[in-house]
Amino acid sequence: MIVEITGLRKIYEGKQKVVAVDGIDLNVGAGELFGLLGPNGAGKTTTISICTTRALPSAGRVLIAGVDVVAHAAAARCHIGVVPQYNTLDRACTIFENIHFHCLYFGFSRADATARTQQLLAQFHLTERAGAYPQQLSGGLAQRVQIARAIAHRPKVLFLDEPSAGLDPQSRIAMWEAVRGLREEGITVVLTTHYMEEADELCDRVAIIDHGRILVQDTPAALKASVGAQKLYELDLHDREKTPLLLARLSGLNGVASAEQTPKGVRVLAHNVDGLLSEVVEAANPYGLRDLSITETSLETVFIRLTGRDLRE
Repeated sequence: MIVEITGLRKIYEGKQKVVAVDGIDLNVGAGELFGLLGPNGAGKTTTISICTTRALPSAGRVLIAGVDVVAHAAAARCHIGVVPQYNTLDRACTIFENIHFHCLYFGFSRADATARTQQLLAQFHLTERAGAYPQQLSGGLAQRVQIARAIAHRPKVLFLDEPSAGLDPQSRIAMWEAVRGLREEGITVVLTTHYMEEADELCDRVAIIDHGRILVQDTPAALKASVGAQKLYELDLHDREKTPLLLARLSGLNGVASAEQTPKGVRVLAHNVDGLLSEVVEAANPYGLRDLSITETSLETVFIRLTGRDLRE
């Protein structure tokens, strides 16, 4: 395993003690693209911060390529590339200089640093912008520069913290392609995200995290299959006092896997059965059905099943 996390805990002491990470055990194989999926404040960024030597754990151990990140932080950093949640490019340096100086910092000769920088600029389609400054780039281009810089010293593991936060859909797709391309270099990728579609699209395996604990981990396909349904109906009701009566009726319909109360009304997990939608609407109308949304089951559905709330709540 290239990343080994054992019993990881992080507690912030103060007027009110905050347990940010609460006993995480996690292994990531070489060449794997692994995702930590969860809402904001779940402990994802804290976990990444410890793995990348930016924060010290309260307990537990993290090994990167067999190197303890606390006991041998400097050695561990040689194996680690990091793209943080916010733009950290040096605004006083050009795009070329941002990557070039990173190479020099990690011991490249000036000639090797120049060659590596030019190679990365070409790889990430940035050659024409080599002389530009970070503030002249779009969010998508800046993110590609950050990824290029992070892998310039050829790390074994790249940590991406919310890599598509703030990007428009087109830039997000371009970023996904850049991340997929890292496989060809044999780089293991660990990313955090609260975008379910990002984890589903990119990751070989996903761990769903909430309140500092891992709730479940598996492949995206296996996690979605564990729901036992293909459709998610969200019913917004005017009359919620009689919701238990509606739940009983919905649960008896052919094709309904489960029905549960929500703050706005009722959530129904269902199979693909012809005519079920009309039966659900007919059952809910007497209770003041105001709105109905239908989605395919997703990783967010898995999270809802585990916690009873949406990823973005």
